[in-house]
Amino acid sequence: MSTYHLLDPAIRPALEFYPEIELTADILPAVRQVTATALKLADAEAAGVNREQIEVPGMEPGQPGVRCLKYSPVEKSATTAAYLHIHGGGLVLGSPEMSDLHNVILAAKLGITIVSVDYRLAPEHPFPAPLDDCYAVLAWLHGNADKLGIDPNRIAVGGESAGGCLAAALAIQARDAGDFAICYQLLTYPMLDDRTGSPAAPGDPLTGEFVWDRDKNRFGWGCYLGDSTPAAPAVPARVESVAGLPPAWIGTAALDLFRDENIEYAQRLLSAGVAAELVVYPGTCHGFQRAEQAPVSKQFFRDHLEALGRGLSLGAS
Repeated sequence: MSTYHLLDPAIRPALEFYPEIELTADILPAVRQVTATALKLADAEAAGVNREQIEVPGMEPGQPGVRCLKYSPVEKSATTAAYLHIHGGGLVLGSPEMSDLHNVILAAKLGITIVSVDYRLAPEHPFPAPLDDCYAVLAWLHGNADKLGIDPNRIAVGGESAGGCLAAALAIQARDAGDFAICYQLLTYPMLDDRTGSPAAPGDPLTGEFVWDRDKNRFGWGCYLGDSTPAAPAVPARVESVAGLPPAWIGTAALDLFRDENIEYAQRLLSAGVAAELVVYPGTCHGFQRAEQAPVSKQFFRDHLEALGRGLSLGAS
């Protein structure tokens, strides 16, 4: 049964950016190459933003450095807030360049420092490697807060899809370790539960037809978990308790495969006394923001910007 008729007509052009392919280990290198070739960077200078590539030391001795894109406004206050961004791609694809335009806009409008992580990808680097890379960047932000001119008590984490998975996992790991504070989670249709789309948990048949389907989800989680037992923090939805996690904004799409796991996670946060905001965008699917001029996409960008501003105790402009 097709759900195409349920899509907002204004976001249907976004589907052109996502070819319908069967994602396998054999085809991954080609898909990665095509994705990288299609990426174009924003004009950061025109936006009044300094963008630079940096390398953050690995979390443990012997671990490789972590490439990141760092954004900071040319003119900023003496001390500002920071946003640790993590890109999407099903845990097997992607790079920080995918979100370059949006991160330039966020840095410019909010006057914050953003560091977007080029974490190692599965299946070549299964859990815990991707999360280790993100944790290393969180540690680096805290360790260099004075030098960077950021308030260590105002560091948010967030990302889209797989990036939302790693951001939520990072929040869990940071809470449990007690080493590095995170003030806010900004999660865009986060990939939270390895069981979603499995024969045991197929989910609502009205979800998951477009962009990221059940087969891709099983592939992505399988690559990421490898031989690991599915458990938190690798799988955020499996965490025993969400009490004490940072406040969160969760934006999801009505036809997204992750819709119900996103709603359930928000409900768990609320039930644990964690401030959480949930927005379900009607008529949308995974990746719908690529139709940037669609009214619902514009609403998403406004919501996303304002939520991050609130989470960092800023006034969004």
